[in-house]
Amino acid sequence: MAKKIIVILGPTSSGKTDLSIKLALRLSSGQAKKRFGINGVEVVSADSRQVYKGMDIGTGKITKKEMRGVPHHLLDVVSPKKRFDVVQYRKLALAAIEKIFKKNKVPFLVGGTGFYIQAVTNGIVIPEVKPDWKLRQKLGKKPLPELYKMLVKLDPVRANHIDKNNPRRIIRALEIVLKTKRPIPPFQVKNPDFKVLFLGVKKSKKELKKLIENRLLKRLKQGMIAEVKNLHKSGVSWKRLEELGLEYRYIARHLQEKIRYEEMIKKLQKEIEHYAKRQMTWFKKDKRIRWIKKQKQAEKSISSLLNKK
Repeated sequence: MAKKIIVILGPTSSGKTDLSIKLALRLSSGQAKKRFGINGVEVVSADSRQVYKGMDIGTGKITKKEMRGVPHHLLDVVSPKKRFDVVQYRKLALAAIEKIFKKNKVPFLVGGTGFYIQAVTNGIVIPEVKPDWKLRQKLGKKPLPELYKMLVKLDPVRANHIDKNNPRRIIRALEIVLKTKRPIPPFQVKNPDFKVLFLGVKKSKKELKKLIENRLLKRLKQGMIAEVKNLHKSGVSWKRLEELGLEYRYIARHLQEKIRYEEMIKKLQKEIEHYAKRQMTWFKKDKRIRWIKKQKQAEKSISSLLNKK
């Protein structure tokens, strides 16, 4: 069987994980195995935060129960005290995918981190620049808006795709540009040695706003604040928590009594909505993505791919 990958992507809270499990179970049935000549499905996470141990509720990490027996890769890979970047991700993801192929299974690449997905599917050339701690320390003293302006001037293309509220990523981008003395290379789309089907979970703005609100309130009830407390107690600094995404950033500020609980929820809702918008801006540029509203649409596209030699 020719090597084939199915990517399931979409903005935060859109239901990617739930859809991926439903589709994986369908393809793991005896009938599907016989029809397509496969041994089932395994999932490779494409989420830049779910690689971290102990960051479960705040990242919406799938639980063992929710997996329903479908194997998952690249969850809980590294301590949140350590840095993990797209170069490391790509290496581990490709290794996991190759293992899945050897089992005659179909890899599902599932997540919302567009840069990680493209690093795997496009054969992106990423400069392996070693950390320069003195430079990072120097840049870390500058205000975030100033850092972003520097990146806009030095590499406007990367600045257009980066999370402007994430100092760690902006500093890393500046580090690469300053060390290589040139902009970060644009994506180089090569012909990978596998065929890829891109499926995007489509939601209206109204639907997504409600889903984000419901998910945020659910996470808070599940103990997201306690999770951040435990991470800090285990040695993850407040500064590091600020770098680990919106939920951890605002809860860390609340726990330091910098913002009130009500203000935290209000700002989180707004910022997550903005993040989802940025995700969609990224995804919409990729014309390979087939946007779907129903599971049946996804099943039809997958059948078409798997039936091709």
